[in-house]
Amino acid sequence: MAQFLIVTDDASDWRPYLPSDNMVTVHDYLNMGAYSDKGAMQVINLCRSYDYLSTGYYCSLMAEARGHRVIPRVMTINDLSQDRFFSLPQSGLDKLAATVNDISMKIFFGYCDNPALEKIARKIFERFTVPILEVRLSKQSDKWQVDTIEPAAFQNLTDVEQDLFAKYLEVFSQKVWKLPKAAKRYRYEIAMLVDENEKMPPSDKAALKLFTKSANRIGMDLVQIGSRDLARLSEFDGLFIRSTTNISNFTYRFAKAAEQLGLVVMDDPESIMKCTNKVFLTELLNRHKVPVPKSLIFKKSDENWVDNVIETIGLPAVLKVPDGAFSLGVLKVKDRETLIEQANKIFEHSALILAQAFMPTDYDWRIGMLNRQPIYACRYFMSRGHWQIYQHHQSGRVSSGDFDCVDLKMVPQQVIDAASKAANLIGAGLYGVDLKEIDGKAFVIEVNDNPSIDHGVEDLFLGDLVYDRVMTEFLRRIQLRGL
Repeated sequence: MAQFLIVTDDASDWRPYLPSDNMVTVHDYLNMGAYSDKGAMQVINLCRSYDYLSTGYYCSLMAEARGHRVIPRVMTINDLSQDRFFSLPQSGLDKLAATVNDISMKIFFGYCDNPALEKIARKIFERFTVPILEVRLSKQSDKWQVDTIEPAAFQNLTDVEQDLFAKYLEVFSQKVWKLPKAAKRYRYEIAMLVDENEKMPPSDKAALKLFTKSANRIGMDLVQIGSRDLARLSEFDGLFIRSTTNISNFTYRFAKAAEQLGLVVMDDPESIMKCTNKVFLTELLNRHKVPVPKSLIFKKSDENWVDNVIETIGLPAVLKVPDGAFSLGVLKVKDRETLIEQANKIFEHSALILAQAFMPTDYDWRIGMLNRQPIYACRYFMSRGHWQIYQHHQSGRVSSGDFDCVDLKMVPQQVIDAASKAANLIGAGLYGVDLKEIDGKAFVIEVNDNPSIDHGVEDLFLGDLVYDRVMTEFLRRIQLRGL
């Protein structure tokens, strides 16, 4: 029988109730490796806030990394937070009269009859794809917020509303349901999500074309869609995300919506959640004894955290923001003063920081994994005179080191083994595992749920076979689902 654990912000939170040995504070639970050796455990997360990157969020994140059954799950928190903190484009609402403080409107297939609210209506519909939505907004402290979003029945529409419903049904039908078909018909269609404005996308345009050709060769069509095409997902049998993923951007919303529609998805939302947070990955890899650089997860409330980082990790050390949502990224700190300065900046955004040992190497390995099998191997060399592969200059220019792509048979077995073990802890999707090899031992740096596949880089050794393997895996999964 699983052990029972209640996690609260403070021990005093439990004062009104009967004393219990099963109650712990989130401060104790978040200590690195805590309760990992307790076997099956059920955790009730009673933290005051589940906001993204708060201690309450990390409580559930750590619990899942440790194999604990937790309420609420991280996926649930992410969904709740997106609903609760639904962001409105204020610019559209600012066009309204200054005296207006409340708005009630109906949205028909993403459209409304007020030009000033069109942007808001489309955004709400992308998040809640319902034919008719009744929305109430209010102005609080000069900022508009959503009060309620509810589905409305078309049977109850007024005569004027019936006209609008008919009008926008036709518009929606022409845009989504009646798109002209290509001259060549394919048995399956996959949406390939891209961001035309992304400076460093996971695949360049040449690679996207090669993915499309590969799909066509096996009887599938690959259709590029963008961030505004959420309502089109029901057209497709699968979703292939080729835009940099993050919990806080449109890629996660697309992955969740596609999964709910029963599509085959790469990257699936759970892989996005697991891979985009370095704290989760570190805890998960440590628990399963996957070799990683010496690591320490610390909080601002920890006593003597500065001395603890220096004594445990040493200097120089590498500080990592838990996810890639902030521009702070990965920082190398050489001395005590810089450690304090940079850590305090990160604490403004995140309750936890990951510190890791600085392990200089001439290059990093990247092992591409698909369906629990390695499919390609690359070596990325450090940018000239820099300690990372990519160097971001103050001018905005990005420079990088050289690369080569090698036969998997030439990769040291310890690198393949570590990459496979790490990726398989995440799932059976498409991953890129970054590793360092030092003195014959491999150390996993991170697992990417959306690995780069560029023409002339990751395909340099295998050529079109890389694209064929990915598309063939899509076909296999679609056929298994009987789509």
